[in-house]
Amino acid sequence: MKAPLQAYGNEATFGRRTTNPYPTKSAVIGMISAALGYSRNDKRILELNNLAFAVRSDQPGQVVNDFQIVEYAKSATKKAKKLTYRYYLQDALFMVAIGSDDDELIEKIHYALQHPKFSLFLGRRSCPPAGPLEIEMFNNQRPLNVLKSMDWQAAEWYQRKHSNFNAELIYDADLGSKDNFTFQIKDKVGSFDQRNRYYNYREVVSTYIPMKNKINAHVETTHDIMSNI
Repeated sequence: MKAPLQAYGNEATFGRRTTNPYPTKSAVIGMISAALGYSRNDKRILELNNLAFAVRSDQPGQVVNDFQIVEYAKSATKKAKKLTYRYYLQDALFMVAIGSDDDELIEKIHYALQHPKFSLFLGRRSCPPAGPLEIEMFNNQRPLNVLKSMDWQAAEWYQRKHSNFNAELIYDADLGSKDNFTFQIKDKVGSFDQRNRYYNYREVVSTYIPMKNKINAHVETTHDIMSNI
C-alpha cells in the first residue's frame, strides 16, 4: 500500500484528526468492503473482522499536517466556522497480508481489489492509492509467515539511505507468539454507518524483523579516498 499521502484514523477530536503510523485492520476492511460493493450498513462487513491480518511497515514515511476551515450551522439563522487540523503519513509504504480458511472468499476479495465497485482510498478520501494495488495470492501460508518471507519493498532511494533497517510487524495476537509487545487497538469494525460509526478493541502483537538490503549489497566502488595523498 503506497500513496503520496495516507491516513489511518485513531481516537481523536473533531478539531485534530491524527493518524495511526500504519494501516489499521478497520481501514483495510473498509477498502475491501468498497471493492466488493458493500454499502456502509451491509452486515457482511462484520464477517470481514474474521480475516487474519498482519501489516509490515517497509517505509514508515513521515507525519505531515494541514488545516481546514469547516463551516457549520450554529443555529437556524447563523453559521459558525471552526479551524481543524488533519495529519497524514507522507511517502509511506506498507505490506498488508490477509488470510482465511475460506478460499472462495479470498479469491473473491482478490478479484474485487483488482476490479473495485467503489473507489479505493488509503484511510481518507483525499488519499487515493498510487496506482493499482499490487496483489499476490499465496496458498497454504499464514499472513504472518508471508510478510516474514517477502523482500523489502521500500523505494530504492529509501533503501540506499537505510543500510540496516528493521521493519515493524504488527499482527493479530492469535497468529503467532505473544512473547513480543502486545497491546489493544480499537480497530475492529462495529459499524461503518455514518450515523452510528464505532469500533471495538482487539489484541495485536508488535515486533521488528531485519530487512535484507539488496540494493546496498550490490553497490561496489573502486574509488580510493587515500589515492591522492
